[in-house]
Amino acid sequence: MTTVAEALINRKSVRAFLDKPVSEADIKNILTYARQAPSGTNTQPWQVAVVSGTSKAKLDDILVSAFKNGEPKVLDYNYYPLKMPAEFQRRRLACGMQMFQTLGITRENKERRLEQWALNYSAFGAPVAMYFFTNKLVEKGSFMDCGMFLQSVMLMATELGLATCAQAALAEYPHLVKEFLGYPEDSILLCGMALGYEDKDAPINSYRTVREDLDVFTKFYS
Repeated sequence: MTTVAEALINRKSVRAFLDKPVSEADIKNILTYARQAPSGTNTQPWQVAVVSGTSKAKLDDILVSAFKNGEPKVLDYNYYPLKMPAEFQRRRLACGMQMFQTLGITRENKERRLEQWALNYSAFGAPVAMYFFTNKLVEKGSFMDCGMFLQSVMLMATELGLATCAQAALAEYPHLVKEFLGYPEDSILLCGMALGYEDKDAPINSYRTVREDLDVFTKFYS
């Protein structure tokens, strides 16, 4: 059995998946355990749409087409700060550079970069994409609750030998996703998540981001 520590270390954002289905039993198992995530006054402000098979193929086509046609991206909320703190920006740029270097894609090769980015909208070809929603009336506390639920989903998937990638990109065209899945337009689409079995031979899955040392973000008071 995987320990919590092992799951935290082994979990990573996977961007290439095997053509291997994920059983509905495993998905239900993941969500059954993840629902134990804490939430303020037990509000449990999350809703999940599990999309696979023909439905996923159709929604993938809709989102990929929107991206390639240059449709405006209008998320239901601001994922990033309007003014990015310098240390955030440094990490963000390093993350992108490391990924493209792993794939051997130069800064000048804009066409290849766009091709790679377009893969976001099919959940990188994973057999399952999960879309996470919440009520439009929520405040920032509920976003924290949903974040803990998302982490619980990812750790449980790791426990079962599955791989994930939480994706803000899958929430960039919320009106299209809501229309296709039948969710109310005034709900909030938080993000999507690719779920499947990692293709361990894919170069992109060798890419791991670094984490700051403890003393960079922690102060002890006694």
